[in-house]
Amino acid sequence: MQTAVALITVVFLFNLAPAFAPPTWSILVLFAINSNLHPLIIIILGAISAGAGRYCLARATSLLRFRIKGRTLENLKSAQLLLEEKSSRKILVLVLFIISPLPSAQLFEAAGLIGTKLLPLTLAFFSGRLVTYSFYVTGASELKAHGIGELITKEFTSIWAIVFQILMITGVILLTRINWSRFLKTRKLQS
Repeated sequence: MQTAVALITVVFLFNLAPAFAPPTWSILVLFAINSNLHPLIIIILGAISAGAGRYCLARATSLLRFRIKGRTLENLKSAQLLLEEKSSRKILVLVLFIISPLPSAQLFEAAGLIGTKLLPLTLAFFSGRLVTYSFYVTGASELKAHGIGELITKEFTSIWAIVFQILMITGVILLTRINWSRFLKTRKLQS
Protein backbone atom coordinates (compact mmCIF):
# COMPACT_ATOMS: atom_id res chain seq x y z
CA MET A 1 0.00 0.00 0.00
CA GLN A 2 2.84 2.43 0.84
CA THR A 3 4.38 1.83 -2.57
CA ALA A 4 1.12 2.69 -4.31
CA VAL A 5 0.79 5.89 -2.26
CA ALA A 6 4.39 6.79 -3.08
CA LEU A 7 3.73 6.19 -6.79
CA ILE A 8 0.61 8.39 -6.74
CA THR A 9 2.40 11.17 -4.85
CA VAL A 10 5.55 11.22 -6.99
CA VAL A 11 3.69 11.08 -10.30
CA PHE A 12 1.18 13.75 -9.21
CA LEU A 13 3.89 16.14 -8.00
CA PHE A 14 6.05 15.69 -11.11
CA ASN A 15 3.01 16.37 -13.31
CA LEU A 16 2.16 19.42 -11.24
CA ALA A 17 5.60 20.86 -12.05
CA PRO A 18 5.52 23.43 -14.88
CA ALA A 19 8.89 22.29 -16.31
CA PHE A 20 12.05 20.26 -15.75
CA ALA A 21 10.38 17.19 -14.21
CA PRO A 22 11.49 13.83 -15.57
CA PRO A 23 9.01 12.15 -17.89
CA THR A 24 6.31 10.22 -16.07
CA TRP A 25 7.06 7.04 -17.98
CA SER A 26 10.53 6.96 -16.40
CA ILE A 27 9.00 7.13 -12.92
CA LEU A 28 6.59 4.33 -13.77
CA VAL A 29 9.41 2.20 -15.14
CA LEU A 30 11.39 2.83 -11.95
CA PHE A 31 8.43 1.62 -9.88
CA ALA A 32 7.93 -1.36 -12.21
CA ILE A 33 11.55 -2.40 -11.72
CA ASN A 34 11.86 -1.68 -7.98
CA SER A 35 8.48 -2.62 -6.54
CA ASN A 36 6.11 -5.54 -6.35
CA LEU A 37 3.17 -3.58 -7.75
CA HIS A 38 1.38 -5.29 -10.60
CA PRO A 39 2.11 -3.54 -13.94
CA LEU A 40 -1.61 -2.87 -14.53
CA ILE A 41 -1.85 -1.08 -11.16
CA ILE A 42 1.23 1.01 -12.01
CA ILE A 43 -0.25 1.97 -15.39
CA ILE A 44 -3.69 2.91 -14.04
CA LEU A 45 -2.42 4.78 -10.95
CA GLY A 46 0.22 6.49 -13.09
CA ALA A 47 -2.29 7.68 -15.69
CA ILE A 48 -4.77 8.90 -13.07
CA SER A 49 -2.06 10.71 -11.07
CA ALA A 50 -0.53 12.25 -14.20
CA GLY A 51 -3.94 13.45 -15.40
CA ALA A 52 -4.77 14.90 -11.98
CA GLY A 53 -1.40 16.65 -11.79
CA ARG A 54 -1.72 18.18 -15.27
CA TYR A 55 -5.30 19.25 -14.57
CA CYS A 56 -4.18 21.02 -11.37
CA LEU A 57 -1.27 22.60 -13.27
CA ALA A 58 -3.68 23.97 -15.88
CA ARG A 59 -6.06 25.25 -13.18
CA ALA A 60 -3.18 26.96 -11.36
CA THR A 61 -1.98 28.51 -14.63
CA SER A 62 -5.51 29.70 -15.38
CA LEU A 63 -5.35 31.79 -12.19
CA LEU A 64 -2.64 33.85 -13.89
CA ARG A 65 -5.20 34.80 -16.53
CA PHE A 66 -6.84 37.17 -14.04
CA ARG A 67 -3.54 39.01 -13.63
CA ILE A 68 -3.22 39.54 -17.39
CA LYS A 69 -4.62 42.74 -18.76
CA GLY A 70 -5.11 44.64 -21.98
CA ARG A 71 -4.02 43.34 -25.34
CA THR A 72 -2.59 40.09 -23.98
CA LEU A 73 -5.93 39.13 -22.42
CA GLU A 74 -7.73 39.97 -25.67
CA ASN A 75 -5.28 37.70 -27.52
CA LEU A 76 -6.01 34.84 -25.12
CA LYS A 77 -9.78 35.29 -25.45
CA SER A 78 -9.46 35.28 -29.24
CA ALA A 79 -7.38 32.08 -29.08
CA GLN A 80 -10.10 30.47 -26.97
CA LEU A 81 -12.80 31.50 -29.46
CA LEU A 82 -10.70 30.24 -32.36
CA LEU A 83 -10.20 26.83 -30.73
CA GLU A 84 -13.79 26.42 -29.60
CA GLU A 85 -15.40 27.85 -32.74
CA LYS A 86 -15.63 24.62 -34.75
CA SER A 87 -16.05 20.97 -33.80
CA SER A 88 -13.17 19.96 -36.06
CA ARG A 89 -10.79 22.19 -34.09
CA LYS A 90 -12.01 20.76 -30.81
CA ILE A 91 -11.31 17.26 -32.08
CA LEU A 92 -7.88 18.31 -33.32
CA VAL A 93 -7.04 19.75 -29.90
CA LEU A 94 -8.20 16.55 -28.17
CA VAL A 95 -6.04 14.47 -30.52
CA LEU A 96 -3.10 16.76 -29.73
CA PHE A 97 -3.53 16.01 -26.02
CA ILE A 98 -3.81 12.26 -26.69
CA ILE A 99 -0.75 11.75 -28.92
CA SER A 100 1.30 14.91 -28.78
CA PRO A 101 5.07 14.55 -28.79
CA LEU A 102 5.27 17.97 -27.11
CA PRO A 103 5.80 18.18 -23.35
CA SER A 104 2.35 18.00 -21.81
CA ALA A 105 3.14 20.52 -19.06
CA GLN A 106 3.32 23.34 -21.58
CA LEU A 107 0.18 22.11 -23.38
CA PHE A 108 -1.74 22.23 -20.12
CA GLU A 109 -0.25 25.60 -19.19
CA ALA A 110 -1.37 26.98 -22.56
CA ALA A 111 -4.84 25.47 -22.09
CA GLY A 112 -5.08 27.08 -18.66
CA LEU A 113 -4.01 30.47 -19.97
CA ILE A 114 -6.38 30.29 -22.93
CA GLY A 115 -9.24 29.36 -20.61
CA THR A 116 -10.45 26.35 -22.55
CA LYS A 117 -12.42 23.52 -20.96
CA LEU A 118 -9.93 21.34 -19.11
CA LEU A 119 -11.91 18.20 -18.35
CA PRO A 120 -12.11 16.94 -21.98
CA LEU A 121 -8.41 17.67 -22.43
CA THR A 122 -7.54 15.85 -19.22
CA LEU A 123 -9.62 12.81 -20.24
CA ALA A 124 -7.92 12.78 -23.65
CA PHE A 125 -4.52 13.03 -21.95
CA PHE A 126 -5.47 10.21 -19.55
CA SER A 127 -6.59 7.88 -22.34
CA GLY A 128 -3.44 8.53 -24.36
CA ARG A 129 -1.27 7.94 -21.33
CA LEU A 130 -2.94 4.61 -20.60
CA VAL A 131 -1.67 3.40 -23.97
CA THR A 132 1.82 4.89 -23.83
CA TYR A 133 2.44 3.95 -20.20
CA SER A 134 1.46 0.37 -21.06
CA PHE A 135 4.30 0.19 -23.55
CA TYR A 136 6.85 1.62 -21.13
CA VAL A 137 5.87 -0.40 -18.09
CA THR A 138 5.69 -3.69 -19.98
CA GLY A 139 9.07 -2.91 -21.56
CA ALA A 140 10.68 -2.13 -18.21
CA SER A 141 12.74 -5.31 -18.19
CA GLU A 142 14.67 -4.16 -21.28
CA LEU A 143 15.34 -0.76 -19.72
CA LYS A 144 16.48 -2.47 -16.54
CA ALA A 145 19.30 -4.09 -18.50
CA HIS A 146 20.53 -0.64 -19.64
CA GLY A 147 20.26 1.15 -16.28
CA ILE A 148 17.17 3.26 -15.54
CA GLY A 149 18.96 5.50 -13.05
CA GLU A 150 21.26 6.70 -15.81
CA LEU A 151 18.23 7.52 -18.00
CA ILE A 152 16.55 9.65 -15.30
CA THR A 153 19.82 11.44 -14.48
CA LYS A 154 20.24 12.28 -18.16
CA GLU A 155 16.94 14.22 -18.12
CA PHE A 156 18.31 16.54 -15.44
CA THR A 157 21.76 16.98 -16.95
CA SER A 158 21.15 16.97 -20.71
CA ILE A 159 21.67 20.45 -22.13
CA TRP A 160 19.24 19.62 -24.96
CA ALA A 161 16.49 18.62 -22.52
CA ILE A 162 16.98 21.87 -20.58
CA VAL A 163 17.05 24.00 -23.76
CA PHE A 164 13.91 22.27 -25.04
CA GLN A 165 12.04 22.94 -21.77
CA ILE A 166 13.05 26.61 -21.87
CA LEU A 167 11.93 26.88 -25.51
CA MET A 168 8.56 25.33 -24.67
CA ILE A 169 8.02 27.76 -21.76
CA THR A 170 8.94 30.62 -24.10
CA GLY A 171 6.39 29.25 -26.59
CA VAL A 172 3.66 29.42 -23.95
CA ILE A 173 4.59 33.03 -23.19
CA LEU A 174 4.63 33.91 -26.89
CA LEU A 175 1.17 32.35 -27.23
CA THR A 176 -0.18 35.24 -25.17
CA ARG A 177 1.40 37.78 -27.50
CA ILE A 178 -0.34 36.62 -30.69
CA ASN A 179 -3.29 38.67 -31.86
CA TRP A 180 -5.70 35.74 -32.26
CA SER A 181 -8.61 38.02 -33.13
CA ARG A 182 -7.14 38.69 -36.58
CA PHE A 183 -7.69 35.02 -37.41
CA LEU A 184 -11.32 35.33 -36.30
CA LYS A 185 -11.85 38.37 -38.55
CA THR A 186 -10.39 36.52 -41.51
CA ARG A 187 -12.75 33.59 -40.89
CA LYS A 188 -15.80 35.87 -40.63
CA LEU A 189 -14.92 37.63 -43.90
CA GLN A 190 -14.53 34.29 -45.70
CA SER A 191 -17.91 32.98 -44.45
